[in-house]
Amino acid sequence: MARIKAPTRRHFIRSVVVAGGTVVLAVTIGVTGYHFLNGEAWIDALVDATMILGGMGPVFPLTTVGAKLFASFYALFSGLVFIATAAILVAPWVHRLLHRLDADADEKRK
Repeated sequence: MARIKAPTRRHFIRSVVVAGGTVVLAVTIGVTGYHFLNGEAWIDALVDATMILGGMGPVFPLTTVGAKLFASFYALFSGLVFIATAAILVAPWVHRLLHRLDADADEKRK
């Protein structure tokens, strides 16, 4: 079987930038939520947000009902961010693979 051509540098860089932006946005949401809903200092909120986003769980105790609800939804959101980020990073390679397999050949024949 022939080797699959790597995605162009532009496509790869674009997917890394979009994935990075997605992670930064997710961390920002987490930091803001932990800071305002749990009353944590900014650095402690950053630790909690990144630990949840990384799948480890919160470090500091949750003191309010709002913080506990936020942590629950943020954990679910973090799982989706992980899946989306992985998909964004893999998309250029899958796109190249589909071209290699000539998956759009049926469309050209019509």
